[in-house]
Amino acid sequence: MSVGAASDHASSVTPLPARTQSAWASTPAMALWSTMVGKKVVMAVTGFVLVGFVVAHMLGNLKIFFGAGAIDAYAVFLRTMGEPLFPYGGLLWILRIVLLAAVALHITAALQLTRMNWAARPQGYDTKKSIATTYAARTTRWSGVILALFVVYHLLHLTAGKLGFQPGEYQHLAVHHNVVAAFSVWYVALFYVVAMACLCLHLDHGIWSGLQTLGLSDARTTPFLRAVSRGVALLVFAGFISVPVAVLAGWLR
Repeated sequence: MSVGAASDHASSVTPLPARTQSAWASTPAMALWSTMVGKKVVMAVTGFVLVGFVVAHMLGNLKIFFGAGAIDAYAVFLRTMGEPLFPYGGLLWILRIVLLAAVALHITAALQLTRMNWAARPQGYDTKKSIATTYAARTTRWSGVILALFVVYHLLHLTAGKLGFQPGEYQHLAVHHNVVAAFSVWYVALFYVVAMACLCLHLDHGIWSGLQTLGLSDARTTPFLRAVSRGVALLVFAGFISVPVAVLAGWLR
């Protein structure tokens, strides 16, 4: 092929990706996603999906105080719900995929918002003062990173039994036994408490920020909504840490 022919061929095919990219970017969803406001909306919506999961997960965990039969039956229910319309564990996997998608979108939006903020202010301030903000807001990025690492550990630990157990100690669907065995190790229990403290801080700021993003707060409702976000965060923290604390104290055996 001659140089001229190659050049003509290249010029004839290069516009196609550009047109495809332009068409993809012109869709309403992608146009919204490309803006800072759109990313904040995605963070708010996915955040509330994850808050709902966290609250439901905490309530399920508290069944352990009603005995091994209650919490173990709950674990079986999660895998059999939806039968016979869904196969064993099918609906649970659908919920897991939805949660995974929400987590991925939440983290992606957070990272891209951070980059957009840095790009808008490439040179930092000479003196940085925290005005009208909270400790939870100032540490939200770090608490998010710690939580992401914790979720990976938690899945490998109590969900899959791949970490933190002696050979043969982990028993499938024996939740009461597994939880007591796991939290009987003091540093594992302490790690969970620290992770739940990070979750509390993240929820405190995240719920309030999400309410603002969705336009659900104003000067009149601000004190009430701030109290709600903090109250939910503290209740979730207390509910989750009650299990490792009870194991360490010998109240759960």
